[in-house]
Amino acid sequence: QVQLEESGGGLVQPGGSLRLSCAASGRIFSINDMGWYRQAPGKERELVARFAFTGSTYYADSVKGRFTISRDKAKNTVSLQMRSLKPEDTAVYYCNMLLPSRTEYWGKGTLVTVSS
Repeated sequence: QVQLEESGGGLVQPGGSLRLSCAASGRIFSINDMGWYRQAPGKERELVARFAFTGSTYYADSVKGRFTISRDKAKNTVSLQMRSLKPEDTAVYYCNMLLPSRTEYWGKGTLVTVSS
């Protein structure tokens, strides 16, 4: 069974940093994209950053210059380094994985709270 396990969420003050990590496990032969979404209270889930199989990356405008996504294809992991965090970054962050078959998997989410 394929699973995604996130770690690294928590409480941080504005201006601080956090690093989220996600590891995929199970019968995985190939992965297209891995990325991070987030959902703030009362809002829809939104794409934060994505690392494509081509090596290209995408960032939401709201996080450009502050967040960095990285991926280890050999280990099936993806990480999100978050800097200069703002209260509006508070959300549950979800790891996402897209296989060549277009099958999509989600992690259970990890809460990031930015507050003083």
